[in-house]
Amino acid sequence: MRILALNGPNLNLLGRREPGIYGQVRLDDIMARVAKRGRELGVEVDHLQSNEEGVLVTKIGQALGRYDGLLLNPAAYTHTSVALRDALLACQLPAVEVHLSNTQAREEFRHTSLTAGACVGVVAGFGEMSYVLALEGLVDQLRRKGAASSLGKGAKKRSRR
Repeated sequence: MRILALNGPNLNLLGRREPGIYGQVRLDDIMARVAKRGRELGVEVDHLQSNEEGVLVTKIGQALGRYDGLLLNPAAYTHTSVALRDALLACQLPAVEVHLSNTQAREEFRHTSLTAGACVGVVAGFGEMSYVLALEGLVDQLRRKGAASSLGKGAKKRSRR
């Protein structure tokens, strides 16, 4: 199983950017922790950070057939990007939206996510642990979906006999 973690604008500044909100850990450290947890779960995790919306949209479009699911921290694009939402809907891979901070406890403009409705879940407010929790939830859902489709195939085979 392969998961792609995509990180949006300014997340390359973690560790220096508003540490009272985002903590002092760097994105590379968060992604190393996610990759380690992925290995423990038997999952490969690749990651990319970009400040450019088009790069993120392109990567989502390229994920189909290469990855089983997505972790996405759209950062500021959460509240503005119809393009990211459309890419998620078009690629139809299960995705989990991730945020370090609790966006609902912050400024009102952060309360609306354009991308969350195209995701199977949202994890927010647990700092770097948000990423690990999102990975665990996504992997669990993918495995249950795989088990369900396997059960369905077995049932079809049995009914043909």
